Amino acid sequence: MRVTVLTTGGMIEKMYKERDGSLRNYHTILPKMLDTFRLPDLEVMVEQVVFKDSLEMTEDDRLRILKATQRMLLQSDAVVILRGTDTLEQTGKLLHRELRNLQIPVVLTGAMRPYKFRDTNALQNVTEALLAARLVSPGVYVVMHNRTLRSPGATKDPEKLTFTKA
Repeated sequence: MRVTVLTTGGMIEKMYKERDGSLRNYHTILPKMLDTFRLPDLEVMVEQVVFKDSLEMTEDDRLRILKATQRMLLQSDAVVILRGTDTLEQTGKLLHRELRNLQIPVVLTGAMRPYKFRDTNALQNVTEALLAARLVSPGVYVVMHNRTLRSPGATKDPEKLTFTKA
């Protein structure tokens, strides 16, 4: 199976810098994550589309994500998009509206805590997204915290720190 993972930054890829106390997107950490997985029959292609915090994401950035996804539809068996969770819902709605007659799954995932933090949920969510990409029917999904939700219809619950069905 061939999966394209589009990275866009967000909390999942933020890094803490001790020198200045900042928590920012510096570079993708996806290859480090993938190196910890055993994926014998999965070919993973990685493309960095944008790289910023979800709250800084603009409509132009979302259109870049859409265009990158459209390019990968014919080259992949599934597309996984690493996103910040604060505006992930808007990206899901755009993809659902614009990607008509999907023949493969498009899966969005993110994390509530950065990969580098001890109590991260990043590895769990990337693992679940890769598995869901193999198992779900064509469509747009949000996958995290042991849930696979259709998009639109998935919304961030700031109280529970997860996504729920709207």
